[in-house]
Amino acid sequence: MNVIPTSLKEVVIVEPDVFADKRGFFMETYHQERYRSAGVLPTFIQDNLSFSVKGTLRGLHFQVNRPQAKLVQVISGEIFDVAVDIRNGSPTFGQWAGVHLSSESKRQLFVPEGFAHGFCVLSETALFLYKCSDFYEPADEGGILWSDPAIGIEWPITDPIISDKDNRFPCLSALLPHQLPRR
Repeated sequence: MNVIPTSLKEVVIVEPDVFADKRGFFMETYHQERYRSAGVLPTFIQDNLSFSVKGTLRGLHFQVNRPQAKLVQVISGEIFDVAVDIRNGSPTFGQWAGVHLSSESKRQLFVPEGFAHGFCVLSETALFLYKCSDFYEPADEGGILWSDPAIGIEWPITDPIISDKDNRFPCLSALLPHQLPRR
């Protein structure tokens, strides 16, 4: 397994070992001891699967009182995945890291607690699987506008397909400290 840093120290790309031959391939998508030795420390307790069509943009999501670390990967297709540091007092507050993930590369992205998360679909369709370190709680959900100009995410799509809810999220600067993830 190879761990590659991003522009945000705590957000890392994980390249699992892939064993391929004429039959196909095998890979471990998660092994607690190996991932912990690589710095991915949370215990994951919920898995989610998302299916989306080309041009879909989901995010930027987070939970306030029960922040979630996420280990994300693409099972089919290709996405551009984004993590935004929204931890109060962090030296990288408001900064983002983005990576292309695909079923071909088999790369994963680790998004720690205290980061907003979102992605957009670049292929015709995408199956997106992610592990979470806490349960999803609808009443605890928060969000930031995907196009917040102060954050300046360089999304590789124009005119995304986006939910009404995601399109109504505020900009990061409009959120008060108690509306951001607790440490």
